Amino acid sequence: MTKKRPFKLAFASLVVLSIFMVGFRIISYEEPKISLENYTIEDGFDLKLIASESLLKAPVSMDFDDKGRMWVVEMISYMPNLEGIGEEEPTGKISILEDLNKDGVADHAKVFLDKLVLPRGLAHVYGGLLYIDGPKLWFVEIKNDKPGKKTLVDPVYAEGGNVEHSSNGLMMNIDNWIYNANYNFRYQLKNGKWIKEPTTARGQWGITKDNFGRLYYNNNSTNLQGDFVLPNKLIRNKYFKPTIAEGKRLASNRVYPIHKTSVNRGYQDGVLDEKGYLKDVTAACGPLVYRGGAFSEAYTQNAFVCVPEANLIKRNVLQFNGLQTTASQAIEGKEFIASTDEGFRPVNLFTGPDGAMYIVDMHRGIIQHKAYISQYLAEQLAAKKLDTLQNAGRILKVTSKTIKPNSVPDLSKASSAQLVALLSHPNGWLRDRAQQLLIQKKDLSVVSQLTKLTKLTNSFSTDIHALYVLEGLNALSFESLTALVSQSKNPETIAHALGLLERFATAPRAAKMKALSTQLLAQNNETIDLYLSTSLAPWLIVSDATFLPFLAEIDKKHVSQGIFQEAITSSISGKEEVYLASMNPTDLLKKDLTVASTNRQKKEMNSIFVAEKNAVDPRTKGLKLFRSICATCHGADGKGIQDLAPPLKDSEYINGSMKRLAAIILHGVSGPIHVNGKLYQLNNEMPALINNKEVSDQDIADIIRFTQNAFAKDGKGITTEDVKKMRDKKPSGSGIFNEKQLLEGDFDK
Repeated sequence: MTKKRPFKLAFASLVVLSIFMVGFRIISYEEPKISLENYTIEDGFDLKLIASESLLKAPVSMDFDDKGRMWVVEMISYMPNLEGIGEEEPTGKISILEDLNKDGVADHAKVFLDKLVLPRGLAHVYGGLLYIDGPKLWFVEIKNDKPGKKTLVDPVYAEGGNVEHSSNGLMMNIDNWIYNANYNFRYQLKNGKWIKEPTTARGQWGITKDNFGRLYYNNNSTNLQGDFVLPNKLIRNKYFKPTIAEGKRLASNRVYPIHKTSVNRGYQDGVLDEKGYLKDVTAACGPLVYRGGAFSEAYTQNAFVCVPEANLIKRNVLQFNGLQTTASQAIEGKEFIASTDEGFRPVNLFTGPDGAMYIVDMHRGIIQHKAYISQYLAEQLAAKKLDTLQNAGRILKVTSKTIKPNSVPDLSKASSAQLVALLSHPNGWLRDRAQQLLIQKKDLSVVSQLTKLTKLTNSFSTDIHALYVLEGLNALSFESLTALVSQSKNPETIAHALGLLERFATAPRAAKMKALSTQLLAQNNETIDLYLSTSLAPWLIVSDATFLPFLAEIDKKHVSQGIFQEAITSSISGKEEVYLASMNPTDLLKKDLTVASTNRQKKEMNSIFVAEKNAVDPRTKGLKLFRSICATCHGADGKGIQDLAPPLKDSEYINGSMKRLAAIILHGVSGPIHVNGKLYQLNNEMPALINNKEVSDQDIADIIRFTQNAFAKDGKGITTEDVKKMRDKKPSGSGIFNEKQLLEGDFDK
């Protein structure tokens, strides 16, 4: 049961001047004086402020280094005002936060990288730092807390869209691949070279994983989504897109704030309840499957989600039901953390090396990008002066009242033996980092210990971690993997091992793989059957006559579970017609194979194999076009500019017919003209775009959609076909509209 509890955490107003021998520098710091009395949290937990403004501004993501220090991404230029002007300024930073006096509160910050454009994510990997700067993904070596050699990993990583729809996340999974939110590629550094390969596009902001390695994410209007399968297992067939196994909505979108909040579409029916409280999430982001081991067992692998528009954090309880995952509200009607502080903007959640949960609170008034912010929300923010809440930011820490957090080890000094031991630690952060550090060490003396761990079964996936350390050390063989698959009692370990066996698919090994497949099918285990079906793809190339019958048996064994038919269709890539002709598929598989075969003939691939970068969404494109074409005269805020152009905001021409608005943009306007009852005697004409070949009908539709969102009372839509028809509505006379023609014209016929 949750209840509102005041926190007696207002820090003493103390300014401490201390001298530390750190490069002979005198370091001064001021610890924050901030009360958390207007925050509530579930019983049994403490909420503590550990970093705030003066040390950081507009934090959006973070990671911990091997010493346990916080590295924070500061996206300072995001929406610096209600018009979003100045957003491209290179003011972003990545800072290292330290607690030099060891009281649990950060008291010093040093900049590692600055002059970044809208940085959105970072990850400590391969002994360096992976980070985002503008549209580019970089890797930089770390030399004594200073940047060393930089490598451009991907020049188009975050191109397209606005910052709310740009790639982010950068999470190393248990399979040694780095995954992202809002991008259809994954990354890995192998033998000194960066590998980029397609993966399923997932979510909008933030990404997380469970102990098995399944991925979870969300978008602004969806509390929690996830995949039922391990990544990249069901996308082998480039002409088939799985729909049952990936991108599933897992939980209700219902939300329970403790006060009225200003949200973007609050004027629409159904957005707010009768008390004016938000009903469903509209800006969900930053999910975290908690794997820290420092909360009670009931919280292990719960999925926490940030809901910044309602100033709260949700807790979802994950349930694993066979091959499906679902989630439910932890406590009906109440949230894990909720606040009446409208500046509380949690945007990301992370587990720390101590097992605590860390909250990245951007702490600002505006969290809606200009391309999407409605006039309704802009007015509410201005009225509350929330648009003036800038240059703040906080990191909060959640700990259990009954379970003491782990001490933070210095992994930079850990031996190989110590790192191997950490693979069995309850804290998933420590297991994950130990796995990667063991790979970086390239110490083959621990191979025998790791091999023993692959046979260990526990709730921490120690065996799977050990398996992927061996993979990273190139210490796996066909023989060792088949032995593991034959002997393991853990279906999840078998699932990963089967995937690793694929690289050894050759004709001389086919007989052994056939015998192993027969043994596995006899176990009648859903997880094993599914991952056997996903792993047979390379073996079909070796001998389809040998391995197609196994897929046929799995098809008939699980005739009503579409996830199996999707897995089989993925594996059969290129052999759809052979299977259809020879293996008598069930109706569901027949349907999937026919879709794949038809798509192949039409050369219509799954979009992840076509898209190299994110497309610019129409409203962001409309914003950019508006600023380059319209804002010079009408103003970035749509309020007009004296002697140049009348206001657009609340104008009858914005609130009226969309086709008339399209005709105005196409053919132009000459004054005088009345807007909102005021006469504007303009000395110039609004230029027509009809002869500008660089501006398409789609561009004009996008401009109109942006103006409807930003300046209209009740936004309306328009199609490119409507715009095209307006090209023929050329006014008589000069070819440019005057007020009389606009008022008397019948544009909607």
